Amino acid sequence: MIGKIVGALAGKKLAGRTPGMSATGGLVLGAAATSLLKRVGPFGLAAALVGSYLIKRNHVRKAGAGRVSIAR
Repeated sequence: MIGKIVGALAGKKLAGRTPGMSATGGLVLGAAATSLLKRVGPFGLAAALVGSYLIKRNHVRKAGAGRVSIAR
């Protein structure tokens, strides 16, 4: 139970930084994430982190934000 409370508070804090997400949504997402983490285990967590990183990297590449020009 304490883990769900901590997860909910972390979700609320994350929702404050995410545009378009309410604090209540962050609370629910954080509480659900703790339950999901128990089910998938450490390998599932690692797979989710790698997948999220790859999706973000692909999105940044398509947006063109990853290209930096150096003036000489």
